[in-house]
Amino acid sequence: MHSCGILLHISSLPGNYGIGTLGKEAYEFVDFLKKSGQEYWQILPIGPTGFGDSPYQSYSAYAGNPLLIDLDMLIEDGFLTSDDHDLKVLLHKQHFADYAQLFSFKYVILQKAAANFFASASTADILGFKRFCSENGFWLDDYALFMSLKYINHQAMWTEWDDDIRLRESEAIERYTTELSDDILCWKFIQYEFFKQYFALKAYANKNGIKIYGDMPIYVSMDSSDIWANPELFMLDENRRPTKVAGCPPDDFSPTGQLWGNPLYNWDKMEEDGFVWWISRVEYSQNLFDLTRIDHFRGFESFYAIPAEDKTAENGEWLKGPSMKLFNAIKAELGEVKLVAEDLGFLTDEVKQMLKDAGYPGMNVLEFAFYGKEDSNYLPHNYVRNSVTYIGTHDNDTAMGWYNSLEKPDRKFAKKYMGLNKKEGVCGGLIRTAFASISDLVIIQMQDYLELGSEARMNIPSTIGNGNWAWRLKDGDLTPELSKRIKKYAKTYFRIPVTKKVKVKKAAE
Repeated sequence: MHSCGILLHISSLPGNYGIGTLGKEAYEFVDFLKKSGQEYWQILPIGPTGFGDSPYQSYSAYAGNPLLIDLDMLIEDGFLTSDDHDLKVLLHKQHFADYAQLFSFKYVILQKAAANFFASASTADILGFKRFCSENGFWLDDYALFMSLKYINHQAMWTEWDDDIRLRESEAIERYTTELSDDILCWKFIQYEFFKQYFALKAYANKNGIKIYGDMPIYVSMDSSDIWANPELFMLDENRRPTKVAGCPPDDFSPTGQLWGNPLYNWDKMEEDGFVWWISRVEYSQNLFDLTRIDHFRGFESFYAIPAEDKTAENGEWLKGPSMKLFNAIKAELGEVKLVAEDLGFLTDEVKQMLKDAGYPGMNVLEFAFYGKEDSNYLPHNYVRNSVTYIGTHDNDTAMGWYNSLEKPDRKFAKKYMGLNKKEGVCGGLIRTAFASISDLVIIQMQDYLELGSEARMNIPSTIGNGNWAWRLKDGDLTPELSKRIKKYAKTYFRIPVTKKVKVKKAAE
């Protein structure tokens, strides 16, 4: 059955503390989705953000972002008080996420909550905490030690730490685990609280017929507990420095390419144990989300490797990835998994075959379709049913910003193809075109329902700053009128169940 959903990261929700959280506003958004006839809430990666505030540069492939923890819920649980000075400093509403202030204050507040938890939590809460630590020890122990070490090293990357702990010598691990035991416990509590809040929200969403559509970055950050704890699984030299890093080659949109900087996987090493690291990661995502978008899918067939010392992506080379060996191993261990392949960009025949063999739905982006009047694969008449259609993703301009930036011939082509008209507007015409496609699932960015311009763009790839990751909803944006308009699209294009009333004639007496 065809379905639809909205893309809005948790950080983009409104609220009182400088960034969207897992609290009241998230529950209200679930209610909005339900009233609007939606089935999916797509979010971005939920890991702790590091360099540049990007959710794709996280300190862990498993951990949750402490900045998304709702402080009012901690007050309700009795682990914080509303008159806390630091909490009052954070108490303000603004229309863009304030990461700098959050980093300065929120960890201090969460430390207080942790201390109060261990001093006053019920037996049931303590048992729940211990159970969480036991079930997640395979990543949590390394992550909690890693974050504790970062703080005593003034946030320096682990590659800059003293050699004994940088190289994870056993004596150093043991010594720091003992010396930093209180800090480690605090970081474990923060993760316990994050996932307690997250899974409560997910349960509420599922109960109301809303599925959470998550996001799994293909690569992990160099400054992460994953690489620090598993250096043998990545392309590093004997000093644990990257030899080659990830990115994309130059194209029409980026003349020098995209230099992401993430270390690349040592696929030969991963294959030796049957891709256990990746199987674990996919299994974890299946527990977190009802559907998972796996980023940069083509990188599993072949990946662009850039010399680590380069400043642009111009001198990279294509190297072979594991392709179906990885996905066959995942299927053998986990059965059928619910993944969406981000298969955007230039795709070779080998990548297309890998997607076909894996059987995952791919992605269509309308904003890629209207350049040069060519018969693009991104034009809706070329879509297949097993796919997810977007106007644009978090890496694209908003629909209005994109349309206004088109060259005149391309805008004329788009207007003619989609039958754009003044009555429904540009955004309305693009939404209609996406909903009318054959794709099983259509996802629309919240910004496009609100008809916002480029000022509301979520991210400009390969840039830092520019307001990236900072856009937020305003109080009052989610009106009943907007909900009715969104639901009308879903009903018109049969993306929600339509119940027909059947008149039953009374039997003649």
